[in-house]
Amino acid sequence: MTEFNIGNATTTGFDSLTDLDYTVDPKTLDSPTGIGESSWQNKNFSEYMGYYTTIPEFKKAIDALSTWTAGKGWTANANTTVILEHISGNGKQCFQTIMEAHQSMKKINGDAYTQIIRSDKGTLINFKLLNPSRLKTVYTKEGIIDRYDYYDVSRKKLIHKFKPEEILHSMNEPIGDEIHGKSAVEACKWIILARNEAMEDWKRILHRSTIRVLVVPVDQPEELKLVKTQYETGIKNGDVLILPGKPGEAMFQDLTAPPIQVFLEWIRYLEDFFYKAVGIPKIILGGSSEYTEASSKVGYITFDPVYSQEQLELEADLWNQAGIRVKFNRPAELGGLMTQSEEKNTGQTGFQPNEVQPTIGRNE
Repeated sequence: MTEFNIGNATTTGFDSLTDLDYTVDPKTLDSPTGIGESSWQNKNFSEYMGYYTTIPEFKKAIDALSTWTAGKGWTANANTTVILEHISGNGKQCFQTIMEAHQSMKKINGDAYTQIIRSDKGTLINFKLLNPSRLKTVYTKEGIIDRYDYYDVSRKKLIHKFKPEEILHSMNEPIGDEIHGKSAVEACKWIILARNEAMEDWKRILHRSTIRVLVVPVDQPEELKLVKTQYETGIKNGDVLILPGKPGEAMFQDLTAPPIQVFLEWIRYLEDFFYKAVGIPKIILGGSSEYTEASSKVGYITFDPVYSQEQLELEADLWNQAGIRVKFNRPAELGGLMTQSEEKNTGQTGFQPNEVQPTIGRNE
């Protein structure tokens, strides 16, 4: 007979599990060594491209930012316009599509590289997108770009050395004296994985809930194996779980799925969290019935400084590195739309211009 003695009680030893406390790993800047050459080649590019090509919400967010940055056309003076209209990239591209792809690679890889091709007289004749996994950026000990080494990755062979002025190089949010930018994947990797794991869990639960449990009056392993084989032969397109039962019993039992609301709330939370982390409001990707007109307007306004900054940085890179002065077209401003819609929306009136246009100062 079991005896219960409170004096023999013990604990599970959870206090020894240090991983229960959340910690953040320390990071240091990838700075020049100050001794000799320093170099950077992103070894994680294939992983980042995997996220871009596999995760639909991440791909659409990056594509949307690129479209808003460089996909709405551009303006330049007459001479520059003639040059840019003849840019063909790989022969089937144009200046706008090249800049969109350059912008996307900046967010995916952290660094985007496009070859600047000039004539013997120094006139710009083409831009050609480059694979960042094949490029190594080499810095002097002072932290200035000295060259770009271009490799045949499969053979690990150096093919060409580009001069700094031969490469249009855009970095994504470098900090301090870092010698490279940062991929947008890093900030939202955990959220992406958690959301997709939750969706896979729910998919698996729904699939398992369709399983029918057959209880049969067999408790001998060989007989049970025979019954299972015969039953699986009869039903080719479903999972069947066969359990031994008491003599005389043979019945089906259906499994039911747990409440869906808990899973949906968690998935929606992670989805909203993802768009905050990547910095692109979900409404920008096409909108949703769950948004009110007011929240949609706020989302539009908060996105304005995001894509505007990307446009200004790309324009500056083109001017400083390629000598091309170009201005990418801005999307339609919300201010005019607000004025037009007030008469139709009696619940929202009296908006002032400084309430629909992002400003640095405060409204007293």
